Amino acid sequence: AGRGGSLTFFCLWCLPEELVVVTVATRETDGFKRFFRSAKHFNYTVKVLGEGEKWKSGDHTSSPGGGQKVRLLKAAVEDMKDEKQILLFVESYDVVFASGPSELLKKFQQARHKVVFSSESLIWPDRHLEDKHPHVAEGNRFLGSGGFIGHLPNIKEMLADWTGEDTDSDQLFFTNIYIDPVKRKSINITLDSRCRLFQNLHGALDDVVLKFEDGRVRARNVLYDTLPVVIHGNGPTKLQINYLGNYIPNMWTFETGCTACHEDLRPLTESEYPLVLIAIFIQQPTPFVEVFFERLLRLQYPKNRLKLFIYNQVTASFCYCVRSHKRTDHGSLYQDVKLVGPEEEMDQAASRNLGFDVCRKDEDCDYLFVLDIEVVLENEETLQILIEQNLPIVAPMITRVGRLWSNFWGALSAEGYYARSEDYVDIVQGRRVGVWSVPYLSSVYLVKAGLLRSELSTYELFTSSLLDPDMAYCHNVRGQGVFMYVTNMHTFGRILSTQNYQTSHLHNDLWQIFENPVDWQERYIHENYTRIMRDQLIETVSPCPDVYWFPILSDVGCNHIVEEMEHFGKWSGGATTDNRIQGGYENVPTIDIHMNQINFEKEWQKFLLEYIAPITEKMYPGYFTKCSTPLNFVVRYKPDEQPLLVPHHDASTFTINVALNSKDLDYQGGGCRFLRYNCSVQAPRKGWTLLHPGRLTHYHEGLPTTGGVRYIAVSFVDP
Repeated sequence: AGRGGSLTFFCLWCLPEELVVVTVATRETDGFKRFFRSAKHFNYTVKVLGEGEKWKSGDHTSSPGGGQKVRLLKAAVEDMKDEKQILLFVESYDVVFASGPSELLKKFQQARHKVVFSSESLIWPDRHLEDKHPHVAEGNRFLGSGGFIGHLPNIKEMLADWTGEDTDSDQLFFTNIYIDPVKRKSINITLDSRCRLFQNLHGALDDVVLKFEDGRVRARNVLYDTLPVVIHGNGPTKLQINYLGNYIPNMWTFETGCTACHEDLRPLTESEYPLVLIAIFIQQPTPFVEVFFERLLRLQYPKNRLKLFIYNQVTASFCYCVRSHKRTDHGSLYQDVKLVGPEEEMDQAASRNLGFDVCRKDEDCDYLFVLDIEVVLENEETLQILIEQNLPIVAPMITRVGRLWSNFWGALSAEGYYARSEDYVDIVQGRRVGVWSVPYLSSVYLVKAGLLRSELSTYELFTSSLLDPDMAYCHNVRGQGVFMYVTNMHTFGRILSTQNYQTSHLHNDLWQIFENPVDWQERYIHENYTRIMRDQLIETVSPCPDVYWFPILSDVGCNHIVEEMEHFGKWSGGATTDNRIQGGYENVPTIDIHMNQINFEKEWQKFLLEYIAPITEKMYPGYFTKCSTPLNFVVRYKPDEQPLLVPHHDASTFTINVALNSKDLDYQGGGCRFLRYNCSVQAPRKGWTLLHPGRLTHYHEGLPTTGGVRYIAVSFVDP
C-alpha cells in the first residue's frame, strides 16, 4: 500500500504458529502508513478493523475511550476458528515495529503465559485501582491496553464479557479483568513488565534511546536493558514516536543513510505537472526583495501551471517590487496573479488563512507552496523535488548562514515551544541526510491541496489567542494527525536575517553586509571576484610598477552607490577648506561625498577588510593591512564642475580607486596618469578597482573628463 495504499488485509506468507496482527484504523492517516510500512518490513500478517467507520471513542489523551476497538476486536475474533492462532493486538496510528515475528514469538513463549499485555509506569484511567494491581518483582506494574499478545481461545474468553459502549474505556475494561485474581488466573494473563515485547513511551521517555548497531536501529530501554519489539507512542508522546519513527525500523542508519527516501515518489512528466498556487507573504521590511522575484522567475516549473497569491503588508519600495512583478512582462507568464496589499489591513494570521483558502476553494489547485519573502531559494528545482516526494506537507531545509537556525524544529518543549532534538545539529549540518518527520515548519513548505479540503478544512488554521500564527498552524496540523516533513537531501538555499534592517535609504540593501553577507556578496560583488586568486584575474597596468586592476563591484553595486550619493545630494564644493576632515584643510580637494555622510563608513570598512585586504596581501607580499582609513569617499567629475585632479601624492600606504560607471557610455575622457612612470589608465572598467601604493612612489593625476559625469569611489588605506 505504501503512502497511497488503502486499508486492507495482507499476508506475505504464513508465519510461525500462525501469528496475526490485528489493529483498528478507521481512516488511513500518516501514522497508519508508517505502521503499515514497519509491519511490511518485517513480514507481519496484519488485519485491519474498522475501515470506513466513524470514530466515536475519543483521542485517549485527555479522557478515557477506546471501547469501539474492543467491540470490533470481539466481533473479529468470533469469526476466527483456528484455535492454534496467536493474535497480537496493537494500535496503529502511533505504533512502529522494531523487530520481526520470530523475536516477538520467542519472547512471548518465554513469558510462560497465554496472554501478555504491555505495561506502564503510570496508572490510567482510575488511580483508585492502584492498590489492586499485583506487585511485580521488577518493572512496570500497571496494564497498558494499547498492545497485547495471546492465544486465540484465551483472548476470546477475555473479550466475552464486553458489553460496553464505543465511548467506554478499553483500558479500564482490560484493567478490571487483570486485577481480578480469578479472571487473571483463568485467562492466564501477565504483564510485559520489563518491556521485552512492548514499549509504551508515556512515563518512560527518559528510559528509551535509539540503538544503532550493524545496520539496524532499535529502541533500547536503558532502565531494564531490553530491546522491545513494539514501540507505542501512547498518550501525549506522539512527537516522540514520530522522532523514533524517523529511524525505526531501519528508516535511516549510519551504514545505509535514508532507506525510504526514494520510495513512493511521484514522478513528474511534462504532460502531468500539477497546478501549484505559490503563496508569497511579505510581513515586514526585508532585504533583497528584487532578488527574490528574480529567483522566482528562474524556478524550473512551467509558469502556466503556477498561480501566485502575494500578500504584501509593507509599503514604499516593497510595493513597487511586488507591483512590477505583476506587470505584463512578468505577471502574464503565470496562469493567475492575485495581489493583496497593505490597504487590506490584515494581520499575519488573517493573510495566511486567506492564502490557504484561495487554494482550498480552487478546484484546480493541486498544491499550495508557501514562500515567505525572506527565503532565498537558490535551488531552481525545489518545487519539482518537493512534489516528487509525494508527502502531505514537506519543506526544503533552509538555514541562516553561520547559525544553527533553520525553518524546522526537531522537537517541542512541554509548553509547545522550541526544543532541540538529539539529531537536530546533525541534520542541519548535513551529517544525517534524509526526509524527517518534524513537529514544526515555517517559511517555506509544500502542502497537498487535498488536505486543505479534508483534514485541514478549518479556515482559521493560523489563528490563536496564545500561539503565534506559525505555531498555531503546526499545532492544528499535528492535532489532525497530519505529518510534516523536512528534507535535506538537496541544498535548497537559506533564510535572510531581517534584524536591524533599516529603510531610511534609497538602496537599503547596501547596508546588509553585516546581517546578510552572502546575499550582499551575490548582489554587490563582481561575479568574477572569486576567480581572482584561482585564475590569476589580476592585471598589471604596464609599465607602471605595483599598479593592479581587478574586478570588485557588480554593476548593481556601482549603480546603487552612485544613486545613493546623488540621492543624498550634498556634494562638497571642491574648496581647500573642508570641515569634514581633521584640521579642516584639504590640500587636493575634490567634489565628493564622504561615506560617513550617508552612514556607510562601517559597511565600507567591512568591504575593504573582506574583499580588498586579501588581494593587497597577495600583491604586496609581506605587508598585512588592517584597512584602517579615515577617509572613504565618492568623487564626481564633470567638465563644467571639476573635470580633473592636479598631480599629487595620496596620504596612504595604498589607495583603491573603484570605477563606478562606464567610459564612453556614461562619460568621455578621464583616467589616471602616474607621472613618475609616464603611464596612464584611460579606460577603467566599471566595477574594477585600481590598486596602487600611495605616498612618495606613485605621484599621479586625474585626467580631464571631457563629457558626461564620471564617478569613482576612493579609499586612502593605512595613512
